[in-house]
Amino acid sequence: MARNFNELRQKMSPERRAKNDAETERMIREMPLDELRAARELTQQHLAQIFKSSQGSISRLERRTDMYISTLEKFIEAMGGKLEIRAVFPDGAVRITQFGEKTRNAA
Repeated sequence: MARNFNELRQKMSPERRAKNDAETERMIREMPLDELRAARELTQQHLAQIFKSSQGSISRLERRTDMYISTLEKFIEAMGGKLEIRAVFPDGAVRITQFGEKTRNAA
């Protein structure tokens, strides 16, 4: 017999619930492009129309481990987002602005 998730959650210790919540947050903050697209409730076909390309090319793009920043930026913008690049150091993070639209237009 299936059990309600809320019932199971109530039986968990506060520490376990906190650990699960932290892992859930991490998974939401970090995901590959195909999962991000699916989470945004977009299809490869829809993005292909925006890119004026094929569904297959979107599929290949999502599986790439290396691509131009401009390509990634267009992909994120097609999903309604904005790409930001940060360098993360032990003492803090710095947003890299070299790749922004203002810099490209100024050149």
